[in-house]
Amino acid sequence: MTHVPPPAEELRLIDTELWQLDARRTQLLARRTWLVAHLPSLSQPSPVPPTALPAPHGAEATAPRVQNVLLLLGGLLLTIAAIAFTLVSWGHLGIAGRSLVLGAVTVAALAAPLPLLGRGLRSTAEALAGLALALTVLDAYALHAVALTGVDATGYAAGASAVLAAVWTGYGRLPRTSTLRLPLPAALTAAQLPLLLGAVAADAGRYGITGALLVTAACDTAVALRAPAGPVRITATVGAYGMGAWGVLGAAWLSWTADGPGAGALAAGLLFFAAGTALAAAWRGRAAAHAVGLSVAVGLLAVAALGGIVHPVLPVPWLVPAHLVLGITLLAAIRVVRLPEPVRRGLVLASAAVQGLSVLWALPLPALTLLGPAGWTARIWSGTPGGAREAVSADAPWLSQLLTAPLVLAAVAAVLALAVRATTWRPRALTGALALGWSALMAIPVVLDVPYPAVLVVELLATAALLAAGSWSRVAESGGPLPALVLALVTSASLAFLSLATRSATVGVLTALTVLFGAASLGQRLVTVAVPAALGYGTALACAVGTAAGWAPEHTALLVLVVPAVAALFAVRATDARTTVVTEVTGAAAGLLAIGLAVGDPAMLSLTLSLSAVIAAGTAVRADRRPAAYAATALFALAAWVRLAAWGVTAPEAYTVPASLPALLIGALRRRRDPRVSSWVAYGPGLAATLLPSLAAAWTDAHATRPWLLGAAALLVTLAGARHQLRAPLLLGGGVLVLDALHELAPYLVQIAGFLPRWAPPALAGLLLLAVGATYERRLRDVRRVRDVLGRMS
Repeated sequence: MTHVPPPAEELRLIDTELWQLDARRTQLLARRTWLVAHLPSLSQPSPVPPTALPAPHGAEATAPRVQNVLLLLGGLLLTIAAIAFTLVSWGHLGIAGRSLVLGAVTVAALAAPLPLLGRGLRSTAEALAGLALALTVLDAYALHAVALTGVDATGYAAGASAVLAAVWTGYGRLPRTSTLRLPLPAALTAAQLPLLLGAVAADAGRYGITGALLVTAACDTAVALRAPAGPVRITATVGAYGMGAWGVLGAAWLSWTADGPGAGALAAGLLFFAAGTALAAAWRGRAAAHAVGLSVAVGLLAVAALGGIVHPVLPVPWLVPAHLVLGITLLAAIRVVRLPEPVRRGLVLASAAVQGLSVLWALPLPALTLLGPAGWTARIWSGTPGGAREAVSADAPWLSQLLTAPLVLAAVAAVLALAVRATTWRPRALTGALALGWSALMAIPVVLDVPYPAVLVVELLATAALLAAGSWSRVAESGGPLPALVLALVTSASLAFLSLATRSATVGVLTALTVLFGAASLGQRLVTVAVPAALGYGTALACAVGTAAGWAPEHTALLVLVVPAVAALFAVRATDARTTVVTEVTGAAAGLLAIGLAVGDPAMLSLTLSLSAVIAAGTAVRADRRPAAYAATALFALAAWVRLAAWGVTAPEAYTVPASLPALLIGALRRRRDPRVSSWVAYGPGLAATLLPSLAAAWTDAHATRPWLLGAAALLVTLAGARHQLRAPLLLGGGVLVLDALHELAPYLVQIAGFLPRWAPPALAGLLLLAVGATYERRLRDVRRVRDVLGRMS
């Protein structure tokens, strides 16, 4: 039977077919247009279908490229043949035959490019020139293998490379062959070997070999500066950088491993020679970027050379300061001597690199000073340490090689503060100078190993000075108070950890920090950060005072509650919304800590919850903090329940129902006056005050009376919420009803679970998932419908 699709499906199929026909017609018309354009002599279109005419294909390789490939292959084959002849067939000919063959082949290969260049066959001439150069190398090898076997191979290779470089240079400068691109770069490549191989053959030692490398690099630099743009300059540049880098690394190693001033001076001479070469290249360089990079190398090489002279006679802690002095001196010399702008900029960058490396070397000491005191948390109040070094390195090794780190940090800070004058970089330089100077100040007591109380005093004064600097700093000059404030917070945290060594130090330092940040919060510039810091240190002080006095944690909780009370009072006078938020969040965190401390004693926990509720209620008095009333209500209810539990009350309804009835009455009156009031506000506190404690009591009650009465009450509340479309009674009553039913059915569920086989729960879970998956969309629709219904309730 013929299948007739529905009208909508048939219409879709027809539209699809029409679209395909239009696309095919467009393709055929485009093909016809191309054929008409490329066959103008035909008056009539060809009856042959377009697919019968093959589409033209573009050439995959151009003629010059094919020619170059063929010439390259031919030259390689001839070179391979010449190598095979030299290595295999050489011994079958006599002296005359050998000379005749080598001479004839080499001369012919060298002469062949001349007529080819005259006829304009340049590519062929280049290929034969490459073959000729390879033959000259084979001639040199053959000469040593037969006639000069007693000559040292390394020395002969040095002389042969020099001769070949000279021959190829002369050949490339002939009038007829000067247009060839291969001879001169090949000559320059061969010229890299004579000095290096000669130094190795002469056993010149490490200094001689390094000098040969640097001299070769200098010659390459001279060629690169004088040669026009092209293969010669590229080859010379690659040789200069390659041989120069090799030589500089060798000279630096000789300088670092020098065992005396004399050896250090020789290595310094090599480094100075390399620096002079780089300076000449930078001075006469054509590109500013290359000049800057070479000038950076000049500055670093000069510092390394001078530092290598004094390196053997200086102790280890003074090596980096000596190089730093040289780097700063280089920066001062730039201001005196007139130099081209790229060279000057490169030398400035070199000095900055020396200073940056020096700072990196010195940073571990301030890091140890700031992070090391955290180790006292594992052995709090264990006794006064013997000195600053023992205090900061409680669980870390002492860095004796960094004794001069404060000098390095202070010197770089002074350079940043005095030398940087540019408007753009001035604020950043001042911020860096502040950070480095602060790091040096933190490390000085540790280096001097002052007594433990002196370290506390120094860090406390540093914190006060940073807070004062943040309050008085000018925004345009130093980028605002944030850097000083951040450093003050870091210093205070390190000081707080450092004070954990003794009981008196902890209480005294925390008191001082609380007062300092409290005073800083009186100003408008630091209030956003100073207030949370003051409250945090006040919380720590309350805990420390309670512990030092021997109080139990639940009694210390009452002292901690002073912090949220102060936070609530300060939030009233705060003018900035952000300050208000961070203050209240910090106070809330302190309140949670107090509640956590009081958990062990129900009576004190109830008192703590009540006092926290009073603070929350006081906050809710403000018009913009009305939602705090919810927290106050919850805290009051929790306090009441905890108090009832502490008294051993088994019938909480006798206390909760008298309180819930007036609350529900007040809520009803409020909704009558203002129907827009939510049911959670009107009826939520009254219902929760009775239902939740009763639910908790029902779960621990062995009798059935309370659960049945509670279930009946919850059912009535749920029905009332559904009847009047009130969200709070519906959800509270329904939730309590479900939990109460689960409590009643729990014994039977346990018995049923005991009878079921072990495979039954996974099977039931699988069936549930299949059912949910099969009706997934309908379930989502039902959930959305329930959400909409609840959303329409008040």
